[in-house]
Amino acid sequence: MSNGFVIEDSEDIPKYSLEKVLGKVIHGNSLSVMKKLPKESVDLVFLDPPYFLQLPKKDLRRWNSKTIVNGVDDEWDKFKSFEEYDSFIKETLLLARDIMKPAATLWVISTYHSIFRIGKMMQDLGFWILNDVHWIKTNPMPNWLGVRFTNSTETLIWAAKDKSSRKYTFNKEWAKKLGIGKVAANVWEFPICTGKERLKDDDRRCKLHSTQKPAELLKRIILTTSNEGDIILDPMAGTGTAGYVARSLNRRFIMIEINPKYIDGMKKRFDRG
Repeated sequence: MSNGFVIEDSEDIPKYSLEKVLGKVIHGNSLSVMKKLPKESVDLVFLDPPYFLQLPKKDLRRWNSKTIVNGVDDEWDKFKSFEEYDSFIKETLLLARDIMKPAATLWVISTYHSIFRIGKMMQDLGFWILNDVHWIKTNPMPNWLGVRFTNSTETLIWAAKDKSSRKYTFNKEWAKKLGIGKVAANVWEFPICTGKERLKDDDRRCKLHSTQKPAELLKRIILTTSNEGDIILDPMAGTGTAGYVARSLNRRFIMIEINPKYIDGMKKRFDRG
């Protein structure tokens, strides 16, 4: 699988044909690469952008312990200001909208740090919000200091390209199966990825990606809002969960990722099947 799986983007490549990028991960800057993808070519976009957590510049430690907690302190989550972050998100949303077919939909996931900013931008840009979905984590990181509620949820926004969209995909039977009881509820409950699902770095001691999304999350998104054969775009692919699950569910995919370390992890993951 890894042979030909990665496309190296460069300034010499002006445009990508759909046939060139299907089933591939493009190694490059998402904002640059998305400009080169065909307009109105994908059926579903999954966007897992930086959360801009604004963590303090100090080690996170367990309460009354010397043990350091591995929080999200990656460079890709750091921005100089809300203005810089908003500009990045807005450009990403505009580029994604250009690539979406008229009936395509967009999923965005984030935490309380930024989901409200993103939602406002989406509405200002003309996206039509269909639902917010709340992922309840059954194994969240505890709140060691006990000074606020434990952050045990992430919020997803599901949106159509614009208010006039009427033919977007919603598989209500799958939504009912994955909901609460017989209701296709907007609440999903399952754990963050752990154990064998969690990709590790080369020495097998630390997680490869600090916010790897569980396959169950993408399974629910893909089954409820796409059909077999549809094309799914993940412009900030991380460890490739969207593409990995899309392949298993008979969907096609395009992924973009700038970090070579994550791409190496992706290749190994796809090779394992």
